[in-house]
Amino acid sequence: MQAKAVGVLQGLPISDPRSLQDVTIDVVRPQGRDILVEVLATSVNPIDTKQRQGQPEVTTPRILGFDAVAKVLAVGEAVTTIMTDDIVYYAGAVDRPGSNAQYQLVDERLVACAPKTWTTAESAGLPLTTLTAWEALFEKLPYTAAADANVGHSVLIINGAGGVGSMAIQLAKWAGLTVVTTTGKPETTAWVKQLGADVVLDYHQDLAPQLAAAGLDSVEHAILLHSTDLYLPIVTPLVQPLGTIVAVVTNQKPLPMDLLKPKSLNFAWEFMFTKANYQLTTMATQGIILARVAQLADAGIIVPTTKQTLTGINAANLRQAHEIVETGQMLGKVVLTGPFNA
Repeated sequence: MQAKAVGVLQGLPISDPRSLQDVTIDVVRPQGRDILVEVLATSVNPIDTKQRQGQPEVTTPRILGFDAVAKVLAVGEAVTTIMTDDIVYYAGAVDRPGSNAQYQLVDERLVACAPKTWTTAESAGLPLTTLTAWEALFEKLPYTAAADANVGHSVLIINGAGGVGSMAIQLAKWAGLTVVTTTGKPETTAWVKQLGADVVLDYHQDLAPQLAAAGLDSVEHAILLHSTDLYLPIVTPLVQPLGTIVAVVTNQKPLPMDLLKPKSLNFAWEFMFTKANYQLTTMATQGIILARVAQLADAGIIVPTTKQTLTGINAANLRQAHEIVETGQMLGKVVLTGPFNA
C-alpha cells in the first residue's frame, strides 16, 4: 500500500525548497497493537523543526509529524481499545514515521477518540502539547488531576502563550491552581488571560518585583517552556523551598544546578516521547490522558488552541508552518488539514 507524504532527506534551512519534499512511501498492514489510520489533519511543533534541522542525509525519506486527527482503517490482531472507522487523535512516537503521511501506523496505547464537538483542525492542535502539559503538571509536579483539587496552590508557567503553555494554563485552572505566567506582547497577554491566567508577568522586565506587586512573594512550582538556560536562574529565586522546576526545552550549556541546593529544589525534565521510545508499561497512560482531555473539550471546559490553519498537507504548506514555528513567537498552534500533496 502506498501513501502520499512529505519527507525529509537531509537537514536544510526551511528556506531551501529541498528541506521538505512531496514523496510517496510504502505502508504495511497493522500487526499486534498497531492501528492503520488515514490522516485528516496534522500540526507542527518545535520538535518537528528540530528533528528536520538535525536530520543526517538519507536516501529513504524520514516522515515527521507528531500530532494528528485520523480515521482508523484497520487494526492489528491484539488491538482492544480502538475500532475501525473511529476518529482518533494522538501524538505518536518520535522514532516511527509520523503524521505527515496519508496513512500511518500508530500504537493503540497512544491513541484516543478525538473530541466529538471540535473540528478536525481544532483537535489536531491538542495531542503533543496536551500530553506535555498534563505530564508536567500531574506527573512531574505533585498536583492532582481533578477539577478544583488544587485550590490554594500555585504554579509559574514560563511562556504561557505557546502551544504547551496554552494547554498548561487551561489544565492548571481546571485543577484549581493559581496560575502565574509570562508574556511579552499585548496580544499574547490577552490570550493567556482569556485562558484563565491569574497573574501575567512581562518577561522583558524583572519578574520578582512584578510577582510581588501582584501580592505573591513566591510560587510553589514552575514549568519552563522556553529557554531553559536563561530561565532556570531567573525562576529559582521565585520558587518556594522544596519546590520543583520542570523543564521542557533542552539546555544549550551546563545548567547552574548549584543554585537549587539552598532551597532543596527538585529539577525534572518532561519529554512526552519517553514512554513510547522506551516502550514503558505506562505508555497506555497517554491514550487515557487524551481520552480525559477529549471529555474536557466536549464539556467546554477547555478551548481550542489552534490559531492558524493551512489547507492541504504538502511540502509547500509544511515549509510555511515550520517557518512560523521557527520564529519562536507562535501564538497557540498551526494546523494543516487534508488533502495530501494537493
